Amino acid sequence: DKWCTPCHAAGEGKPGTISAAALYRGSKPAVLAERTDLTAAGIKTAVRNGVFVMPRFRKTEVTDADLDAIVSYLTRSSAPRK
Repeated sequence: DKWCTPCHAAGEGKPGTISAAALYRGSKPAVLAERTDLTAAGIKTAVRNGVFVMPRFRKTEVTDADLDAIVSYLTRSSAPRK
């Protein structure tokens, strides 16, 4: 909620969501929580290194444990179904 939602949630004025909507033009959901193609490695790279105008987040801001929780949340829909 603290680091991701202000930019990547649904609704107006979310720069990450607006950017993704322009990039994907409907071919993928713009809201990260609605995506099913995100990978742990991709999420971790984006968070630690930044993407385009998204800043990088240090371990003092987003701990490794928090990042693992974010990865778990965002990849829950992409896990193989039994």
